[in-house]
Amino acid sequence: MRASHRKVNSASTTGITINTGSTPPPWALFPWLEGTIRYTDVRTRKYSQWEDFSGDQSYKDKSFDFKLRLWEEGYWLPQVAFGKRDIAGTGLFDGEYLVASKQAGPFDFTLGMAWGYAGNAGNITNPFCRVSDKYCHRAESHDAGDISFSDIFRGPASIFGGIEYQTPWNPLRLKLEYDGNNYQNDFAGKLPQASHFNVGAVYRAASWADLNLSYERGNTLMFGFTLRTNFNDLRPALRDTPKPAYQPAPESEGLQYTTVANQLTALKYNAGFEAPEIQLRDKTLYMSGQQYKYRDSREAVDRANRILVNNLPQGVEKISVTQKREHMAMVTTETDVASLRKQLAGTAPGQSEQLQQQRVEAEDLSAFGRGYRIREDRFSYSFNPTLSQSLGGPEDFYMFQLGLMSSARYWFTDHLLLDGGIFTNIYNNYDKFKSSLLPADSTLPRVRTHIRDYVRNDVYLNNLQANYFADLGNGFYGQVYGGYLETMYAGVGSELLYRPLDASWALGVDVNYVKQRDWDNMMRFTDYSTPTGFVTAYWNPPTLNGVLMKLSVGQYLAKDKGATIDVAKRFDSGVAVGVWAAISNVSKDDYGEGGFSKGFYISIPFDLMTIGPNRNRAVVSWTPLTRDGGQMLSRKYQLYPMTAEREVPVGQ
Repeated sequence: MRASHRKVNSASTTGITINTGSTPPPWALFPWLEGTIRYTDVRTRKYSQWEDFSGDQSYKDKSFDFKLRLWEEGYWLPQVAFGKRDIAGTGLFDGEYLVASKQAGPFDFTLGMAWGYAGNAGNITNPFCRVSDKYCHRAESHDAGDISFSDIFRGPASIFGGIEYQTPWNPLRLKLEYDGNNYQNDFAGKLPQASHFNVGAVYRAASWADLNLSYERGNTLMFGFTLRTNFNDLRPALRDTPKPAYQPAPESEGLQYTTVANQLTALKYNAGFEAPEIQLRDKTLYMSGQQYKYRDSREAVDRANRILVNNLPQGVEKISVTQKREHMAMVTTETDVASLRKQLAGTAPGQSEQLQQQRVEAEDLSAFGRGYRIREDRFSYSFNPTLSQSLGGPEDFYMFQLGLMSSARYWFTDHLLLDGGIFTNIYNNYDKFKSSLLPADSTLPRVRTHIRDYVRNDVYLNNLQANYFADLGNGFYGQVYGGYLETMYAGVGSELLYRPLDASWALGVDVNYVKQRDWDNMMRFTDYSTPTGFVTAYWNPPTLNGVLMKLSVGQYLAKDKGATIDVAKRFDSGVAVGVWAAISNVSKDDYGEGGFSKGFYISIPFDLMTIGPNRNRAVVSWTPLTRDGGQMLSRKYQLYPMTAEREVPVGQ
C-alpha cells in the first residue's frame, strides 16, 4: 500500500520502520517531517550490461524521499502534507504529492493529488497547466544523484485516495485505496493492472511489529512485515552500583589519608572518574578526573558530591568537581555544601530546598601542585571486534568484513599521546571485489576509490600517530598530530576549537598535509600528496531540540574545494540520526556517477545494548556510492566531540 496515504507520524511515534513489502520505510525525525531511504530490487533488469562487472545481479535502485506536514489535523480541518519522492536518486520513481487526511471515529480518510511516477495514470488535468504550458510536460530522465525541484508539479497528474478502518479488534486495521499510477512506464517494464483499487490488512503482532497483507492492481498478492522502534522511548536496562547513601561522618581537621583513599576508590569505581584527584584549598574541596562511565555527566557529578560530602574537612563550604577529557579540563561544577546537605537529608513536608549549583569554566589547579590521587595507567590497550558493511555494490548487494582491531595508547606526558591500531581480518566476502575496475566516468585523483585495494589486506596498520592536546583557556582547545592518521593517509595536522561553555555554537579549524598510503605496502606511500583542511561551524538551534548542524568549508582530499553540511537529530534515548552532503567545485562530469557525496548514519549509545553504563557509541553509516569528490580526512581525534561536557546537559 502507498506511503502517500499514511499520515506524518507524531512526536510520540518517532521511530524506524523496515518493510519487505511495497511501503517504503519512514524515519520520523520530527513531528512534522519524516524521511525514507529506499532500495528497490528491479528483478527484470541486470545491474549493468557488463557481466564481468556485476555478474547476474539484478538492478538495485536507491533513493531518498521526504514528507513534510504543512499543518496539523484539527477538529474540522484535515492534516495536510507535501511529499517528494526519489531525491538525489536516479529519478525512476521521481514525483511529488499533496495529501489531506482526516479521522472520523474508526475511519481515517485520505485524498490527494500526485505528479510524476505516482500520477502516471493522468486521471485529471494538471491544474498547473492553466498557469503555464511548461507544467504540462515532465522530463523523462534525470542525472543520477541530482537534487532538483525543476520538475515539481509538472507532467501528468492523478487523484488518489483511501480509507483506513480500525476494526473493533484492536490489532487489525483494514485499508482500501485508489492508486494514481498505471504502471505502464515502469523501468521494470509494463506491469499489468486490472484495477486501480487496492485492498489490504495490517495486523499489529506486537508493539514493535506489524504484518501486512494486500491485493494490488487487481492481480497481485503482496505480503510484508514492519519492524519499528521509538528512538525517544529506548532506555538502557542498567545494572549499576547504587548511589552512595548520605551518611555524613564527623568533620575532620584537614584531609585524612585513609578517608581520602576510600573516597578516591569510590570516585573511580562508583562515580566513574579515571585518575581522580582531591585537593583542599581554603573553604573549597576540589576534585578532578576524566569521567568515563556515564553519558549524562550530571549522574557522575551527583555521585561525586555524595562521596565527598559524607567525609568533609572542617570549614568546607563548596565542592568543586572538574571533568577532564584527554587531560584537558572541560567544565567545573560548583556545589554549595549547605544546600547539598539539606537536599540529601530531605526536606519537611511543604518545604523545598533548591540545590545551589553552577557550571563554570574549569579552574587551573596546577599552581597548587598535585593533590591526593590515583595515578593513571600511562599504557592501555584494547581488542574490539569490527564489522564493516556496504550495500548496493555492483559485485554483490551486501559486502561485509568482520575483523579485530587491536589498539594501544601510551601517555608520555599529560599532553603527549602515542596511539596505534592494527586491524586483523577474520572473515569477509571481499573476494568479489573487482579492484581493477577504474571509475572511468571521473577525472578526479583516486583519493577514496582505491578502498577496495586496501581492505584486501588481511593484516595492516590502521593508524600510528602522536597527538599533543592542550587546553588553551577561555574556551579554546587545540591539538597537533602526525603519523599514519587513517587507513589510507599519513601526514601531519593541527586543529583549534573555540567552544564557549554552555553555548549553542562552536567554531573550529583544522589544517593538514597528507600523503596517500600504498595499498601494496601500507608502511610506504604513493606519489599523491595534498594539503586539506576546513573551517567548521557547529550550531544547536534552540528551537530544534536535540539538533546539531555542522557546516565545514575548505579543501578536500582530491584538491576540490567546497562545503559539507551535516544535520543530526539526537533523541531522548541518546540515539542520533544524521544526514550529510558535500558539494564541491567539481562538475558533474568530472565527479562521475552520483553527482556529489552524501550519506546517512545512526549513532547508538552502547549502554542501550549492554547492562552497564557506558559512554561509547556504535555508528552505522550508509553511503550510496563512494566517489573521490567531497572526501575528508578521517581523523581519529576531533575536538568537538571530545569537548561534549561543555554542552548544556540535556534537560537543564
